[in-house]
Amino acid sequence: MGSHRQSALSKSIRSALFRDPNDFKRTTTGHIQVLFSLYYIELLRYADILFQRLRNNVWQIDENEYLACFEAANRVKSMGDLGFSGSTFFSTSNSKFLIKSLPRHFEHSFFRRDLLQPYYTHMCTNPDSLLVWITDYVFAPYVTIGSLLRTTPVHHIIMENTLCGKNDDPAKDQWETYDLKPVDYFYPERDLVPDPLLNEKTMEKLGDRFDDKIRLSPEDYTDLIRTMRIDTKFLQESNAVDYSLFLVRYPATSTPGVVGRKNRWRVGVPSADGQWKYRAVLLDFFWARHKLHAQAMTGVVQTFNIIGRQGPMTITTTPEEYREKFLEMAEAIVEVDEPNPEEV
Repeated sequence: MGSHRQSALSKSIRSALFRDPNDFKRTTTGHIQVLFSLYYIELLRYADILFQRLRNNVWQIDENEYLACFEAANRVKSMGDLGFSGSTFFSTSNSKFLIKSLPRHFEHSFFRRDLLQPYYTHMCTNPDSLLVWITDYVFAPYVTIGSLLRTTPVHHIIMENTLCGKNDDPAKDQWETYDLKPVDYFYPERDLVPDPLLNEKTMEKLGDRFDDKIRLSPEDYTDLIRTMRIDTKFLQESNAVDYSLFLVRYPATSTPGVVGRKNRWRVGVPSADGQWKYRAVLLDFFWARHKLHAQAMTGVVQTFNIIGRQGPMTITTTPEEYREKFLEMAEAIVEVDEPNPEEV
């Protein structure tokens, strides 16, 4: 990402977090003034009261600490990568929060219109949920040349960084990350119609495999699977598919800090053999089967599957089937083991 674009987008996001959206008035003059903007774009918070309640009341994130992460001009930096969907990623310089753009309409419209209020209720009811903490949503109230040309994304979520504390850990080079989905699915949104902006390195990072076991005590195993069943039931009822399990493991001797509520799977759960600690969150639950794009793609990939015989696909699966396969994947990588008394 060019430095000018990076700087402008960083400024846009930072300004949105310190601007009261209630003070914004949409006017024709204002629209004309920003229409020809190529990089800088005015952004506003969406549902700011709802997200503040989540931050403060549910996740116990100190508001001053949160805003301080975005204060200075250099506090938001590009991560220098593109997500599969063409998303841009930024991080606060202290690596506590990430900013991800949602460039595809069917994703950000699903999150705003269908998922946000149920997500809020679910997180309030299940404060130890594994669903990633989405702490803010900012969007552009005006259309600009930059948004039409896709030089500047206009919908962004801010979320916790599961790698919080890594950069301050002397053993940071030993941290491992895995973005896990059911391996027996064919992903036509990646394999059939890949975004031309994606490079080969990005494509290779999709669909990680974890060729080891998460070694847990019986109590931790029960807690993980129970929580995951509750969360995936919510996603199924929301008609979501294609979500993933983001797994982090790092040396058991490390004690990285976290922001907000000290949920065990965010702080780090020790392995039963005393070698690792694990963090786990559920990510990327923005693909809904009932949205127009997924419906349109279904006919295409069903035809492609008849010809190419690629097997079951995330686009054509049902939320019930995807949840079943996802839970099977999760249980397959967990090994229940009693801890070694000498290592406790």
